[in-house]
Amino acid sequence: MSPETRRLQLKIGQMACSFCAASITKGLSRLPGVEGAHVSLAHEEALIEYHPDVVTPEQIQRTLLDLGYTVRDPRRVKAYEEQRRDLEREKRRLAVAGTLTGLTLVSMVLRWLHAVSVAALAPIMAVEMPLLAFVTVLGPGFYILRMAWHSLRRGILNQHVLLELGAFSGLTGGTLGLVGSLTHQPALTFPAADFFAVAAFITTYHILSGYVSLRVRTIASQSVMKLLALQPPVATVIREGTEQEVPVEAVRVGERVRVRPGAAIPVDGRVVQGASDVDESLVTGESLPVTKTVGSEVIGGSVNLTGSLIIEVLRVGEDSFLQQVARQIDEARAKKPSILQLVDRVLAIYVPGVVGAAALALLIWTVGAGALTSHVDLTRGIFALLAVLVMGYPCAMGMATPLALIRGGGQAAERGILIRSGEAFQLLKEVRWVALDKTGTLTEGQPAVTHVVPVGVVSEREVLQLAAAAEAPAEHPVGRAIVQRAAADHLDRLSVDAFEALPGQGVRARLEGQLLLVGSPRFLETEGVVCPVGSELSNVLVGGGHTVVGVALAGHLLGWIALADRPKPEAPEAVARLKALGMTPVILTGDNARAAEAVAHAVGIEHVRAELLPGGKVEAIRQLQEAGHRVMMVGDGINDAPALMQADIGVAIGAGADIAIEAADVVLVRPNVGAVADLVQIGRASYRKTVQNIALAFSFNGVGIPLAITGWVTPVWAMVAMVASVSTVLANSLGGRIGGRRRRASLMPP
Repeated sequence: MSPETRRLQLKIGQMACSFCAASITKGLSRLPGVEGAHVSLAHEEALIEYHPDVVTPEQIQRTLLDLGYTVRDPRRVKAYEEQRRDLEREKRRLAVAGTLTGLTLVSMVLRWLHAVSVAALAPIMAVEMPLLAFVTVLGPGFYILRMAWHSLRRGILNQHVLLELGAFSGLTGGTLGLVGSLTHQPALTFPAADFFAVAAFITTYHILSGYVSLRVRTIASQSVMKLLALQPPVATVIREGTEQEVPVEAVRVGERVRVRPGAAIPVDGRVVQGASDVDESLVTGESLPVTKTVGSEVIGGSVNLTGSLIIEVLRVGEDSFLQQVARQIDEARAKKPSILQLVDRVLAIYVPGVVGAAALALLIWTVGAGALTSHVDLTRGIFALLAVLVMGYPCAMGMATPLALIRGGGQAAERGILIRSGEAFQLLKEVRWVALDKTGTLTEGQPAVTHVVPVGVVSEREVLQLAAAAEAPAEHPVGRAIVQRAAADHLDRLSVDAFEALPGQGVRARLEGQLLLVGSPRFLETEGVVCPVGSELSNVLVGGGHTVVGVALAGHLLGWIALADRPKPEAPEAVARLKALGMTPVILTGDNARAAEAVAHAVGIEHVRAELLPGGKVEAIRQLQEAGHRVMMVGDGINDAPALMQADIGVAIGAGADIAIEAADVVLVRPNVGAVADLVQIGRASYRKTVQNIALAFSFNGVGIPLAITGWVTPVWAMVAMVASVSTVLANSLGGRIGGRRRRASLMPP
């Protein structure tokens, strides 16, 4: 971005498919002063680079409104509320259009079945059919007309334009037929009722398609909203000797903030008083807490675990860590590879093809007939033109993806997978690399005892029992892990006195008058305990990425306890399933290399990138994409959010950070990494279903359009073909299970 340009990020409503994204991109890019526009259908956002001296944000927003889209409130909760209101509005539109079209269908069925004499029905239909058709097209369907007009005047040929060409062809043919019947003009013998009915039907089908797409997106978004832990963004600031709770936005650099045990750290700063252990896993990916003492820097968003801290604020606003991550997300979104769904690739060629076929039909029966037979058949030419436009409206084709998405989305929801993006279905068949965060994704996210190594004549149970006695009052994750292991081994709890916790070092206690110590080797040495580290400990435990604490009683070392963030039980099988699907897994983590390699070896992953900052994860994914690979990223932390956005498909663990969930295309409600393989299988099966739907829809349109050019296909048969194609696609999408019972069983999670 050049220095004289600015960026504008907007939330957009009423986007139904990537054809909409293409229309928005074209409309914005043609504005003077707009240097570039990146539109994401998955996240319903646009990132626009513009010259402020040429075009204003208000003009950009006005263009979006003119194209028929809405600009949502950038605040998350407000955006969800607007989305819900949009769904209710579309539901009302569909109800009105469906009622009008239902009445139209009843009249047509009565006419087809001769349930009422033609003589008695004709006067009623002469009034009823045009009324129903015009009210449908200009009532609930008026927004489509507005969008088509603004697209057409900007030179954008999209599905809205084609719909209106078909609808107004029906209205025109019906009107001409009605005039012909009233004036007894032989040249205007169009079946008026049929043309009017088609205008109503295709408008309603278009509204239905838009409603289906919006409903899928809204349901997923509302489910995601329930997962987000929205907490008041406040900080306890010390001003004039008193503590005040103020919004984080009101905190200034240099002020002092108190953070109590168990509270989230609201700002970036430096510790000026106190000592504590801080959980930075959601921010940095580190699995174990980090000790913070006077002079240590802390990151906003991490969690204070044990002691009370007073922090001097160093960075606020745009300079804070979270704001830097937000900027990286914006950059990743802007640079994310563009995706055009299969149906939209077809429509990009199909729409101008239909318009060209309609023009060809008119030319054949006017210019062509005149040149060959010296007789210009204008009536048949108009009839053929209107029939092509009616037959050519891709109603079933437009529903192919939403219907397959509903089916696949329903199957995914049964397995605790929320798919927020139709693009994910398009891409899952192409993904061959899966980047996995370590902490909280492949591992439990909490330390657990893995080894107990006694020194001398004591047993493992005695070492663990003594350590648990000392750590029982502690709140540190390492202490809790030792106590939990002792309880799991059914060890009796010993009583200690004079407990004292030293953040970042260990604990002191007295057992029957003797000093009991549990802590790091350095801590024990400072307490006068001789700590010879054997080869087994150094090579197997420390070298394997473990955290090691010693246990000493009365100045004598009794043994070592090793802890690690263990892989989730389902992780090895999940990795094996991904490999069986042709995927290559790679770990991207901010944790140290030894811990990452240990987890990779345990779960069966050969590729590891460790000690990565958020930008490093993005760069690693971008390198794979530049090599021609489609990449899926699975993570749960704030530091994963930019990578989730950059990846072709971002998958967030639902128990993770809300910014990671917001950046993702897919959310796993339960922290089960095995669901990733389920997602891939469901996505591939749904894509196959989309291809089947498009093939079925195109077979009707592909055969019908050439027949319509002949001028012999009446609107009745065009309408029948449309109903048949939609019904076939609907039956294929929702009838039975993908691939039958045997395939269904293969999709079930282990």
